[in-house]
Amino acid sequence: MLQIPFIRDNKELTLAGLRKRQFANAEDTVDQLLSLDQQRRDTQKTLDDGLARQNAIAKEIGQLMKTGQKEAAEAAKAETATLKAQSKTLNDQLVNLEQQLQDILVTVPNIPHSSVPEGRSADDNEVVLEWGNKPTLHADAQPHWELIKRYGPDGGPMIDFELGNKISGAGFPVYKGKAARLQRAMINFFLDEAMAAGYSEVQPPIVINEASGFGTGQLPDKEGQMYYAPADGLYLIPTAEVPITNLYRDVLANEAELPIKHVGYTPCFRREAGSWGAHVRGLNRLHQFDKVEIVRIERPENSYAALEQMSQYVQGLLQKLELPYRVLRLCGGDMGFTSALTYDMEVWSAAQERWLEVSSVSNFETYQANRLKLRAKLDGNKPTLLHTLNGSALALPRIVASILENNQSPEGIRIPAVLVPYCGFDVIS
Repeated sequence: MLQIPFIRDNKELTLAGLRKRQFANAEDTVDQLLSLDQQRRDTQKTLDDGLARQNAIAKEIGQLMKTGQKEAAEAAKAETATLKAQSKTLNDQLVNLEQQLQDILVTVPNIPHSSVPEGRSADDNEVVLEWGNKPTLHADAQPHWELIKRYGPDGGPMIDFELGNKISGAGFPVYKGKAARLQRAMINFFLDEAMAAGYSEVQPPIVINEASGFGTGQLPDKEGQMYYAPADGLYLIPTAEVPITNLYRDVLANEAELPIKHVGYTPCFRREAGSWGAHVRGLNRLHQFDKVEIVRIERPENSYAALEQMSQYVQGLLQKLELPYRVLRLCGGDMGFTSALTYDMEVWSAAQERWLEVSSVSNFETYQANRLKLRAKLDGNKPTLLHTLNGSALALPRIVASILENNQSPEGIRIPAVLVPYCGFDVIS
């Protein structure tokens, strides 16, 4: 969440950032915020002046009583009563103004970093780099939703969408045999790699309360995309970013512990499954999927160097998996609500002949930390908001899709060498 002092001191920068995001009614929203802020400050000053006057009168009353000036003392008491009534009214107005400010602030997205390109949609994202050679497949190569129809332990599908639909509904596949082992292998590989890179593993809950959803910006923005259990007021997590980052809600972090680096594996749940068509078939988009997430909490001056490190780390995973990929810098119109700068990593799906997003790495600057009240006393100064970052390292479904498609041959599907020690086989046939 943006801070009112920042908007007040940087109105034009704020407006430029919101325009880059294609945020509707930016001028009206900022003007409304600044007007409410001025009313709040004026009300606070009037309230403070009244309280100071009450304190002064209290001293006067004592002096008047001592000198026998009862009539003057009674008049002072009457003024105090009037001031107390005014103070109550002003305090109620202040609470109302604060709530109006908060109600608007939570609808305003983060300000993009200066390097974020202009643009309205994914078509305007900037390609930063591309790595690897796109494989040439044999004549009878198939997309993964056809490949998965065989190789199961019972001679049926190794990833069974019909069975998942019977148990839960569309978008909840059942992984069998080598497909299940491949899932587990990748989870363990990603966790081991992250710990070797200095990330501390945590296993958080996969349900969150409303305060946690607000803290990382999922609420009130994405209620319709999350599964909700109304009897308990809990949401199934869309990503491990939410519970891991919320470990530090209302925390004054120890400066000596920075940077804080965590990794966690969780299943993830998302209600929306997108539109119809080949781009969302099979594993391309699911309601439930597995993901390993990395989260960092940094000093403000170090956060962009950390973002580049996280990007390089995720790219290293893709290189070890032998998957051709590209890195995109998202444009203002395609960025997530809370992000200041996001890199997307996309792998090449040879059978589909298209790029599939498998990771987003983002710097939120102080946007989440302000909601979380996550601070630290840096260099002996007063508490200051920290910067939060997170990235997928990695989301499994599209990685699986690309491994199956890119490595297929008439003899079977080759497993990347780095995964063989984890899954115990080198080919699916």
